[in-house]
Amino acid sequence: MSDLALELVDVVKTYAGGRGIVLDHASLAVRPGEFVVLVGPSGSGKSTTLNLVAAIDHPTGGTIRVHGRDLAHAHRIDRYRRQEIGLIFQLHNLLPHLDAQQNVEIVMLGTGVRRRARRMRAIELLDQVGLGAQAHVRPPELSGGERQRIAVARAFANHPSLVLADEPTGSLDDESGGAVIALLRACCSTGGAVLAVSHDQRLTAAADRVVRLADGCMTPLTAAPEPSAGP
Repeated sequence: MSDLALELVDVVKTYAGGRGIVLDHASLAVRPGEFVVLVGPSGSGKSTTLNLVAAIDHPTGGTIRVHGRDLAHAHRIDRYRRQEIGLIFQLHNLLPHLDAQQNVEIVMLGTGVRRRARRMRAIELLDQVGLGAQAHVRPPELSGGERQRIAVARAFANHPSLVLADEPTGSLDDESGGAVIALLRACCSTGGAVLAVSHDQRLTAAADRVVRLADGCMTPLTAAPEPSAGP
């Protein structure tokens, strides 16, 4: 097992149709317990980076490792997405015919968690993002900010070791945004890692490190903290 939660090594991503090079030998390392925020201009490849780490898309070149495992050679990508990472999509990706609780529970199906435990976990997470009272309301009846908080709760359902978050607080007021940031920080405090994409200064202020993505390259804006010394 690697001592890094996530490692991008000389990652290249190109698209046909005139978009050209999105990532140009980009490299990044994230340690367990670290909260990293990726910033940069619109269209610079921030969301693409998250999709590559989630194995929703594939790099043109370079290597992506999660806990030492090269995603190019990983088997059962569906299990990897369900059990190892938590995904917070900017557009929520909720199922409109399921209520809030069911939208959180659904990612726990097939993990061996019993129905009662799935329900309790979903309610616990919805409470943490301030939506306990809306547990049985369907997404079309909720505001954009409420739908975003359901998506955040869902991402934590399976206790992921790596959370990938695309603008997780952008549509939230200070109270709701604070609750989401607290969840992200709590994940890091128990050894998980977070890679978030955001323009929200509240999120960058809460991060351990901020990295800028522009012109296909990643540049640290804040230095990585020194690894803690052993006993």
